[in-house]
Formats: sequence, C-alpha cells, structure tokens
Amino acid sequence: MPTLRIPLRPLRIRAARAARAARTWWRTLCAALVLALAVGLLTAPAADAEVQHPRQEWLRASTAGLFLHWGMFTYPKHQNCQEWERDVTEGGWSADYWVDEARKLGASYIVLATFHSRLGYARPWPSKIPGSCATERDLLGELVAAGKAKGVNIILYMTDDPQWHNESGTETLDSAAYSAYKGRQVDLTTRRGFGMFSYDLFSEVMENYPDLSGFWIDNDNEYWEEKGLYEQIRERRPDWLLSNNNEDTPIMDTVSNEQKTGMTPAYDYPAAVTVPMPRLTEADYKLPTTGDWWYDGGDHQVDARLSTGRYITNAGSSIKSLMAETPMVNGKLPPQQEEFNDFMGRWVEPIRESVYGVEGGGYMYGGMQPGFWNDGAHGVVTVGRGEDGDRTQYVHVVTRPRTDLLRLRDNGYTVRRVTDLRTGEAMRFSQSGGHLSVLGIRDWDPYDTVFKVETDGRQPYYKQSGVDATASSAGAGHPAADLADGNYETYWDSDGELPVSVTLDLGARKHATALAVNQREWSPTHARSSFGRPEDSARIKDYRVYASGDGKRWTQVRAGALRSARGMQTIDIGDHDARYLKLEVRSLWGGPQAPEFFNQLRIDEIQVAYGRPKPTRTPLPLEAEARENRLTGAARSVECGACSGARRVVGLGGGLSNSVTYRDVRAPEDGDYRLQLNHTAAATSSLSVSVNGAAPVEVPVVKGSPEVPESTAVSVPLKAGANTVRIFSTAARGPGLDRIAVAPLPPASYTPKTTLTVRPHGLQWVGPGQRSITVTASLRLDDDEQLDGVSLAPRLPAGWTADGGPVTARSLRLGQTLTGSWTLTSPPGQDAGSSDIPVTADFTLLGRQKSVSDPVRVRPLPDGRIWAREAEDSANQLGSTGITSCGPCSGAEKVRNIGGSERAAVTFPGVVVPDGGQRTLYLDYTVNGTRSFHISVNGGPPTVVTVTDTGNTTPRTASVPVTLKPGANTIKISNATESAPDLDRISLG
Repeated sequence: MPTLRIPLRPLRIRAARAARAARTWWRTLCAALVLALAVGLLTAPAADAEVQHPRQEWLRASTAGLFLHWGMFTYPKHQNCQEWERDVTEGGWSADYWVDEARKLGASYIVLATFHSRLGYARPWPSKIPGSCATERDLLGELVAAGKAKGVNIILYMTDDPQWHNESGTETLDSAAYSAYKGRQVDLTTRRGFGMFSYDLFSEVMENYPDLSGFWIDNDNEYWEEKGLYEQIRERRPDWLLSNNNEDTPIMDTVSNEQKTGMTPAYDYPAAVTVPMPRLTEADYKLPTTGDWWYDGGDHQVDARLSTGRYITNAGSSIKSLMAETPMVNGKLPPQQEEFNDFMGRWVEPIRESVYGVEGGGYMYGGMQPGFWNDGAHGVVTVGRGEDGDRTQYVHVVTRPRTDLLRLRDNGYTVRRVTDLRTGEAMRFSQSGGHLSVLGIRDWDPYDTVFKVETDGRQPYYKQSGVDATASSAGAGHPAADLADGNYETYWDSDGELPVSVTLDLGARKHATALAVNQREWSPTHARSSFGRPEDSARIKDYRVYASGDGKRWTQVRAGALRSARGMQTIDIGDHDARYLKLEVRSLWGGPQAPEFFNQLRIDEIQVAYGRPKPTRTPLPLEAEARENRLTGAARSVECGACSGARRVVGLGGGLSNSVTYRDVRAPEDGDYRLQLNHTAAATSSLSVSVNGAAPVEVPVVKGSPEVPESTAVSVPLKAGANTVRIFSTAARGPGLDRIAVAPLPPASYTPKTTLTVRPHGLQWVGPGQRSITVTASLRLDDDEQLDGVSLAPRLPAGWTADGGPVTARSLRLGQTLTGSWTLTSPPGQDAGSSDIPVTADFTLLGRQKSVSDPVRVRPLPDGRIWAREAEDSANQLGSTGITSCGPCSGAEKVRNIGGSERAAVTFPGVVVPDGGQRTLYLDYTVNGTRSFHISVNGGPPTVVTVTDTGNTTPRTASVPVTLKPGANTIKISNATESAPDLDRISLG
C-alpha cells in the first residue's frame, strides 16, 4: 500500500519539469494524504520507504539489463502500423532470441522501449485503446512469457513526451480516435492530452500483464502526477518496480543515469553518477559506439574495452549496467552486437562469481579501496552479498599497472590468500602499512584481471556505537551524530559552511592510527555537465586532523589533500593516543559554477582505526630497511607502523656519509624509468639520488607527516639488469625513507589531469578602436602527481601587450593551485579585430615538457550592434541553468534549462550603453516547439517574447524594444512558470 515518501537527497528536476513541480506539489501531497487515509495507513512516514523494499531484491541481486529500442521507426521506417507488424512477423521475430541474447550479457532483465517518442509511439500489444500504433500480435505477452521461462524479467518503457509526434512528416498520434473513445475532445499532441492517453495505457498493461516486472519511465507527466499514477501502480501491482530516467524521484525504486561520458578513465561510469548507495541505480548506455539508440541501418562497432570496463566498474559500485542494443525490424541484432554478446558470454564465465550476486567494494558493504592504484593501474573491488560477504573480495584490475606488482589500500582487512580467478594460480602477496601488494603477476587479461582475495575480516576499527560526533555546523535533519551511527542511509550535512570541523569523542584516551571517511556518493568526481546541468565534486580537498586528550589542547597530526575519488578514503595519522580527534575540512573540490554542489559537504560515516593488519613475512620489493641494502653512517632502521614492512630508514641528513644504497635495482632494458621515493618528512627538505655512481639528482620533499609516508617521483636512467641506487640528504636532518619503486615512465602522451580555469569565458565582443581585457587564470593539479617548473601566462598575438609576466611555481602537488591576472591591451591605432589569445600553463612531469591551454577569444561586434554578450559568458549569473555545446551557435555554446523556477534564469549585469533611452534587444536562441522568454530590465516588469521552431538545433533571432539607462544596466532572461528556449547570445542595436 502507498505511503508518504521523503527523499534522501534534494530532487534534481529538469527544467522542463520544474514548473510542473511547483504547480503540482500541493495537490500531489493532498492526493497522497487522502489515499493514505482511505486505506487506514496514515502513519509517520519512513525516510527509506522506497530505498529498500523486498520487491527490489531480484534487481539488487542482478548485475545487468538489456535495453531494446525497437518500434515502428526502426530502420527502414514504417509509416503504417500494419505493414510494420507484417514485416516483424514475416522477418521471424522471436521473443526467445531476445531473452537468449540478454542471458549472454548476464542480464537479469530486459527493458523494452517501443512506446517511444522517436519510434512512432508503437505499442507491441493488442491494445483496446486507440491513439497510436498497436499490434494485433501480442509481442509483449510473448516476451514476458519467454522471459519468465528463462528467468529474465521484462520491464516496459513508457514515455511522457508527445513533442515528436510528427517528426517524420507522418502524424503518429490519432487524437480523433482517442477522443471518440473517451467521448470528449482530447488533443494527444499536448502534454495533458498525451498524459491522459498514456495514463490509460498504464492501466491496461497493469490489468493484462501480471507477470511484467514494472515500468521504466522516461520522465514524468503532470497528468500522471495529478492522478496519483505511481501510487496506483504501488497499490495494484505492489511487486512491480518503477524506474525513472535521470531523476531521483522518491517513489521510484531505481534511478537510471543516461549515457555518461567524459570520465577518466573513459570506462569509469560511476565517476559521473550522482546517486548514493543504497539507492538502486542503473547506468544506461549504448553498446554501439556510434549511431542512434535504435537501429538506423548501420552495423556500428562495439568498443569491447569501453563496454567491458563499464560493466565491471558498475558492478564494483553496485550500479546495474543497462546496456542498450539496437534490434532490426525482425528483432535480430546487427552482427557486431551479436558478436559482442557471444564474446561476453565466454569472457565473463571464468569470473562469474566476481560479478554476479555481488556488491561494490570500498563502500557501505565493506571491501578494499577501489579507484586508482599504483603505476597507472585502475579498477574496482566487488564483495559477496550478506553479513560476511566482504570476507571474500574480488580485485578487478581493469587498467593494469606498468609493473608486475599491484598495490592497494587494504582498508583494515587481514588477507590470508590471493588467487588469480581466471587461471587459479595462487599469488604471492605482501601486506603491511595498510596496503596489500600482489607480487609477480604474469598473466594479464586485456580487459579485467581478477584476483580473489580471501580475508579474516576487518578488525582494527572502533565500533561506531562507542563514538560520539559533533560538528561546527550541520544542516537541518542531518546532525553530526549521523556520521557515527553505522547507518549509510543517514548522513551529516555541513550546511554549506567551510571551513568546517567534525570532532569524534572516543569516550576515553585510546590509540588511533587513521580516519576512514565514507563521503556521500551524491556528486561526480569531476566537473561536468549532465543535460546542461553543471555538476562538480562535493568531496574533501584540503584537510587537517588534530588530536587531543581533553578537547581543549589540540595537536595537528596530519594535513594534506584527498583525491576526488569514490569509495572510502583513509587518512593515516601515524600512531597517537587521544580521546578526541578533529577533522577540519578546509576546502572541497567543486567550483561555484555548480551551485548545487559548491561547498556542500556530506559524509555518511567516519570510522576510527586503532591499528593495522599484521605485516606478512613476505617483504615488499625495495624496502629501505631490506637486509641486502647498505646503510652507512647514522642511517638506521626504525619502526613505522604506517610504512610498508612497518619500518623505515632515518638518519639520512648531513650528506653522502649517511645513506642507504640499493645494490640490485633491476631494469629489463636500458632507458629512463620512474623512480618513486616513499618518504616521511616533518619539514620541507630534499633527498638526493645517485644511480650507478653518477652525479646525484636532488629531489624536493614537501613537508608532510613524520610518521606517514608520502611519495615523490623522479625520472632516472637505468641500464638493463642490476643497478645501484644510493639515497641520502644534504639537509641537516633529512627525510625518512620507507621504500623505493621502479616502473616504466608513463606513455609520452600522458598528461596528468588538471583544471585550467580562464576568465572571461565565452566570445568577447568588442567595439572599434583599441581595447583592454582583464584576464584571470588558475591551474589546479587534480592527480596525485608532482608538476615541476610551472609557469602560467597568456601568449599574446602580435601587437598585444600585457601588464605583467608569467606567474610561476617551483612545483604543484595534488590539489594545489597557481593563479594569475593580467590586463591585455590590443595594438594602438587600430581595431582589436578577431584574436584567439591562449592562456597556457607550461610544466614538466618526470622531465618531460607538458602544457595545457584555454583561449580567450575576441571578436568585433556584429554589424548594427552596439553591445553583445554570450549567454555562457562568465560575467553572467546562470542560476540553476547550465551551459551546453551547440556547434551552430556563436561561441559553439548556449545556455539551456532556462525557466520553470525563479532560479532558472540568466542575468546579464554590466550591460553598458553610453546614452539612455529605447534600444532593440536581440535574442539569439534555439527552441523545439513554442516557448517564451520573460525579459526584465533593471528589475522592471517582464516583457514576454514567444518564439516557435523545430529541432532546437538552429539558432534563430528575436527582438524586443527595451528602455535602458545611461551606463550599466542589468537584463534578466527567465520564465518562472514554464520552460523557456535555449539562449545563445543577446545584443543591442
């Protein structure tokens, strides 16, 4: 029976729906209250009413689904429903074929998208409701029966959208027939009319197909909301699932995330997902690399590397891979898709226990840390389901390291056995300092090498019931106590405050070695845009950790930056006895261009570790304290719990006489290699490295922790076979040395991920004569690397001048930023004209010169215009709108998602004109259908400008008279109640 539902996170409603949300909120709430009263269930609502429910169990246990877009407009397009059905049947369509193809992919369900806005709104069942194409043959019924016989669930796709009803020049919605059926006039091409029609279809399907497993709904319709459709589905078919596309709607079981791209690595789909566990989540993506979501006549390639990577990383994040394939009219898949399915059936079989019936590791279900590992490696971890499922874990190496060693955080698990799951080979491993290292790996699968890791469980963490948490700030309903309650469905919210601190009270003075931080997985790991909505990481960047025995006198025990990464992040603090630990968060990774995430820290849980798994007898290669090394002078081995081998070498200061010499550093061939130094340093210092007796190279070492190793890398020449590496420090008191590691250099094409922000953004339209532009730029290092010799400056075209030179930094480490500002002036005595002025950051990485650049683009005003500015210009206030690409638009960008709420507006401040009076305001826009802008000048009443077009891809121009004052004016483009067109640029004539 339906109950009131409270979302776990703020709803992120598309602009097209925001206006409807405002209109229908009250009536939907009232309808829900009435319904609850009617069934006698008006009780206090549970916050997790739809987050976890027994009906979801089959989907939670699944790994993947198959998404089939197939309908009347599948190539070759049919204009006649009967002809399409004839060709389907005569072509040999078989429900069993689809089910068998799904099983090859390990799919537990099929989503059938036939009643789709771009496929002719066809219904693959003999419907009694006229209004669009419906087959006489019960294709849906056959598919449901075939799926039931072979254990594959069938979910029906439903659309809310009538706007493509005449896309091909043939009307696909029959308003007259439906009006006759209803006994009143209904226009199916309107949202309300289409909502009424599709509402009847939901009812018909629920009545006739009890073995269906649910509906996959491509956004909402206000008529459905008004009628309480979802509540009715819950009442009539309580075991059916509901999924919504790209939106976290509380009543839905599943949130589907459509076609995410732009991640690093490209296959790491979860990096762009914004839905926290344990919410059921899908990754909805195409298997064909190119082409439409439906068959368009082409046999498009399937990228096996990309597709298998997505499949595995999704499984490693408890995200279901909903893979879209494109059946032809006869139901058969194009050859390359069939070939991929056959491959998947073979490829997954040896590792099936690691991908089926598992949860993502490193999150709320336990497990070691996923993500980036050593020497370029990347992957995920899966764990068994159930209370002790994390005792057996599967480490999936999707991108292999450049060496034969894999090293990852053990997250407190004591490892007793490691096996190559594909070959059955027992692997040598070493464990110490909070890390597991798998040694001597020879067999690498090109897509996913899987190691089965058997453990004795996770131990050295205090129980959350014994930890009290307080915070300097907390949002309403999300107190600090939530981050120490052991419940991943509650979380602490910082209420937008930064810096902000969390204090953990252990109840008495106790030993502490680390903080394990599970940040809420509600934001992407990097800046991106989804359907024009700006998103960014709301994860911790800069932090400090303090310890205290009495809560009054505090000692800083660690400071640094965390990567913007998914999964549990561990902050090692060394070995300390304290009652209180304070985590002070200084900054987050996200920027102000994504206001929903900016400074919005949320943490599910913080746990306190009191130890580490006992070191194994098998040592890690190239430990500083290894017996085969030569220690001279004051150099000596001491205990170091956070170090590999639980020891390090100290006493390296004072020059060459106090050193450690490695006498057998192996290289496969002559060449330059990456030498990594793991060191401890209480102050900024340096280490010197001499290879094979050559002149030493000084390596700067930044201030860190005296007890926790950090790393610095340098390029060194090695010869094939054995090499001698001597390490010392010229500082009076040098760093400690934990170990070294040798690996091939990264590929020459590799450039670490940085964020270069240049302002102004967008084409800069300038008038005649000499002009000046103020430019600011910042470079941030987003990878755990070190950039050396960093320089940031504009590269000026001939005749242009700047009021300053480059800004520089000796080095940049993770999260650090270099910022500069310049006033650029065009040549005197002439118009500025058209210029692209790149702002470039130059730096070296491991001795290789690298650069990143972003231009400031200057253009003369269009003819007949006295002022112009791009909608995407950084001078504007974008509210909750977003920037998206638009090839034909000026500047190749536009602003979308305008309208539907007060915040969904674009405000142009600083619109400067020399004289007051009436001017013509030109609006360059794109639109599909009929929509309106509301134009307000200097806070005055809005003027409505209504425009109509098709496709939303070709820029058009509308104009309206406006009255301006001399000097600076403000123009606001909005529509508080309905969706507005997309905006390319405004200008004045």
